[in-house]
Amino acid sequence: MSIEGENSSLRTQIASELLKIKAIKLKPNDPFTWASGWKSPIYCDNRITLSHPELRTLIKDAFVLEIKTRFPKVEVIAGVATAGIPQGALIADAIGLPFIYVRDKAKSHGMTNRIEGEIQEGKNVVVIEDLLSTAGSSIRAIEAIKEANMNVMGLGAIFTYGFPIAEDNLSDAGVLSFTLSDYHALLNAALQQNAISNDELDSLNEWRLDPANWKV
Repeated sequence: MSIEGENSSLRTQIASELLKIKAIKLKPNDPFTWASGWKSPIYCDNRITLSHPELRTLIKDAFVLEIKTRFPKVEVIAGVATAGIPQGALIADAIGLPFIYVRDKAKSHGMTNRIEGEIQEGKNVVVIEDLLSTAGSSIRAIEAIKEANMNVMGLGAIFTYGFPIAEDNLSDAGVLSFTLSDYHALLNAALQQNAISNDELDSLNEWRLDPANWKV
């Protein structure tokens, strides 16, 4: 269940900055290969934003505004390991809320925790991711939080590819979500920067609609 933000200029600004610092790389004629085996003209690593203080602050402040507006009763911020951990911690600190993070799997030693930090049953949680592709890792984290008897209000991410499967997965899980930027804003920013041609734009649009079967 997507509840995308309405500030298109901010969405394009963030996409533009992600391109400038090469957190997002576009190579429609020499695609990357994802772990799934999909050929992809785009690679996104939002961890790089942490090394750029101005952009890091812009992203943090945008998250804080969205969360306060959409989920005013939030009581805990949760990051999804690993890339959602630093983003979530920055947001929790800015709002003055407790922070936890969720591993993909429980530790095999020590306390064998899946969730790190103090679990407060009944508290309202907003989950933070860096990127939405299929939303599978996000939903697994949300399920773990729910199993710990905490209430998940929603999910926020920096960027989404906008795959229909992600929308379907989040809708099926009954999860409200928002992102700060998206694939459409990215393509607009790339055109403004002359980073792609019109022919490459057509190929990039085709990929998003059917990434599993896309070919150069």
